[in-house]
Amino acid sequence: MADSCGAPEQGAALPANVDAGKEIVLNGKVTSGGEPVGGAFVRLLDSTGEFTAEVVSSAAGDFRFFAAPGEWTVRALHRNGNGEAKVNADGPGLHEVAVAVG
Repeated sequence: MADSCGAPEQGAALPANVDAGKEIVLNGKVTSGGEPVGGAFVRLLDSTGEFTAEVVSSAAGDFRFFAAPGEWTVRALHRNGNGEAKVNADGPGLHEVAVAVG
């Protein structure tokens, strides 16, 4: 069954064709009370607060964005609550982001 979201499937493992040494990858998990939250709308906002992208967290709470260098806000919206985290992705690599909602 296909869902209506055009976002790529989310998961903890990077796809085989991604070289985290050459790309900026914002990789994270949405949680509530320490438990993973699936189905959260996870938004990427640039340093001015402008909406850039959105994905839906996996059943395990995982999400991923590919970004340009800079300061980013990751905001998660879920029926159990909302949360956000800031990340400074100053260069290539895997930048871990944890977002707690509630």
